[in-house]
Amino acid sequence: MNEPHWIVHRLQRDKPEDFEFIFHCPGCGTGHGFKTDGPGPCWTFNGDMVKPTITPSLLILCGHGDEPPDVCHSFVRDGQIQFLSDCTHKLAGQTVPLEPL
Repeated sequence: MNEPHWIVHRLQRDKPEDFEFIFHCPGCGTGHGFKTDGPGPCWTFNGDMVKPTITPSLLILCGHGDEPPDVCHSFVRDGQIQFLSDCTHKLAGQTVPLEPL
């Protein structure tokens, strides 16, 4: 039997404010990090590295100098990522499965 492909990966944290976990975002084409404890924003994670659920939503803003920032706003539930309509990428308003890094 094949081992499952992990969707979420645990990161080495040097400081409590560092991200603890990361997953690949198919909308942005990059990794999105989150943490479950420490200073600053924290999320609840079900601990399932294959079919993650992360709450509340993740809002990622990526600035480009004077231009408006790129926006990725999503819910992650049971291994699916639901992109909200305020996303500025091609998957806005869609729900797609998360894939391994």
